[in-house]
Amino acid sequence: MIVVTTEEVTGHRVVEMKGQVFGVVVRSRGLGGNIMAGLRSLGGGEITEYTQLLEEARRHATDRMIANATAMGANAVLRMQFDSSEIGQTMSEIVAYGTAAIIEPVAR
Repeated sequence: MIVVTTEEVTGHRVVEMKGQVFGVVVRSRGLGGNIMAGLRSLGGGEITEYTQLLEEARRHATDRMIANATAMGANAVLRMQFDSSEIGQTMSEIVAYGTAAIIEPVAR
């Protein structure tokens, strides 16, 4: 599956647009992680517990988006983006979304 943040893929043409596609993940750091992150935030700097949580959530959301695009018969996702929001004070929602499409190489 080709996933790009652009409207086009160099050397390919869009044969068919399949429609919007997305993958959603809601994650919460456990109590121990929240305590460690809280303590780490007192000293300033990067809070690695949350960085790792968000990196994993983005990968998981992307994997779900790709699975949905595959189920639609697509071989590419164009204009892929992420969005995120907080749910309460302990949960993060991460959404990966884009346009599922069928693309093919342009003959040279």
